[in-house]
Amino acid sequence: MTTNPPQDTIEQKPKIELNLNRELFDAADNHTARYTAAPGLSEEIVRLISKTKNEPAWMLEKRLKGLELFQKTTLPSWGPSLKDLDFDKIVFFIDPNAKETDRWENVPEEIKRTFDRLGIPEAEKKALSGVGAQFDSSVVYHNLEKTLKEKGVIFENMDVAVQKYPDLVKKHFMTSCVPVNDHKFVMLHAAVWSGGTFIYVPKGVKVDLPLQAYFRMNAQEGGQFEHTLIIIDEDAELHYIEGCSSPRYQQDSLHAGCVEIFVKNNAKMHYSSIENWSKNVYNLNTKRALVDKDGTMIWVSGNMGSKTTMLYPCSILRGEGARSDSLGIAFAGAGQYQDIGAKAIHVAPHTSSTIHSKSISKDGGIASYRGLVKIMPDAKGSTTSVICDGLLLDEKSVSNTIPELKISNNDVDAAHEAKVGKISEEAIFYLQSRGISEEMAIQMIVAGFIDPIIRELPLEYAVELNKLIELEIEGM
Repeated sequence: MTTNPPQDTIEQKPKIELNLNRELFDAADNHTARYTAAPGLSEEIVRLISKTKNEPAWMLEKRLKGLELFQKTTLPSWGPSLKDLDFDKIVFFIDPNAKETDRWENVPEEIKRTFDRLGIPEAEKKALSGVGAQFDSSVVYHNLEKTLKEKGVIFENMDVAVQKYPDLVKKHFMTSCVPVNDHKFVMLHAAVWSGGTFIYVPKGVKVDLPLQAYFRMNAQEGGQFEHTLIIIDEDAELHYIEGCSSPRYQQDSLHAGCVEIFVKNNAKMHYSSIENWSKNVYNLNTKRALVDKDGTMIWVSGNMGSKTTMLYPCSILRGEGARSDSLGIAFAGAGQYQDIGAKAIHVAPHTSSTIHSKSISKDGGIASYRGLVKIMPDAKGSTTSVICDGLLLDEKSVSNTIPELKISNNDVDAAHEAKVGKISEEAIFYLQSRGISEEMAIQMIVAGFIDPIIRELPLEYAVELNKLIELEIEGM
């Protein structure tokens, strides 16, 4: 296999065509065709993706390197079992046959109806500075407030950014933050990534209202591999929100996205994510930030759906005084395994991190906190606090805590606390004695349990996450 072909070699390759398979968007949308590659992963598929997007040679080289490494690397031997994940059945590239636009009325009706049902246009009008929307492998809508454009803020589809800002993308894309050889699913992502978000906030610019991207995986046995690359320059601030969902199918699907964030000196980045994949999806996502001097990185995560999730947002605190806060909530129901957590790597002196993770398990669901705090020899004067709480709603569910603290400096302050408990029968009885139904009592107790996470989300998203959890509780 040639992993680093020169440009002329690329052009001499035979033309690779999409298989023109007409498929339905979902059960309700039956008017518009989309075009899919054949199932399974191969060099031909990787070249097809790169050629379809008219990418430069360096990106194809990176894709082929990722493919080579992926094929040589075994599945993780820890955490949830992935032995039933059949890569030969996954479709790695699905083109919805829709051009990107900055006007909702120009989005194809079948796709627009899906996003209308999700409330994306209304959210943009009420509380956002800009929105991107991706359907399967392609971004179909992208828009940014004019005032932010005038300040030099860049908010683009990742595919477009490769073309418009090649030097900036090449410098940061899967280099120092998430290198191609990081782990098996990063290698896969490097080979087949498609779409996603690119953001650059210039020095001193503070984006007052959030930017949002919404990713919809709509195909059976499909894969979504969006790439998010965010650069927050010195003294700048941004709140960015990602939402993810998919319809219910019987066949397994795969999500292996990647988030890379660069927080420069004295900058502040707030990243919020609500992932509500259907329960046939393997969610194997990678999220990481490099935080420079006096920079702040805040992760807020809500994980509701998926068959199996393995997700551990990571902050590498490489500048003195850098800070990271991670808050997460996961809900595991019947047939679900939520293996989630966070990581903080303290490299520089006087850095600080907090990790607060909560999980809820019911109907035999498994929720595990898996995290790492690593304080390096030069990180004197650093502080860290890790709290992980699990709540069991019945006797057959499982909650695990698997924390790891590696401290290589004596001049640090580190604390860890883990609690797993059941809903108190006394508390339910007390609420029922005041005329509250058992179902409502459970909902109130759960609402109090997740309140520290909910308070960190914008109002619309806090309400939505509460509704999702209430629906799950009602299913008891």
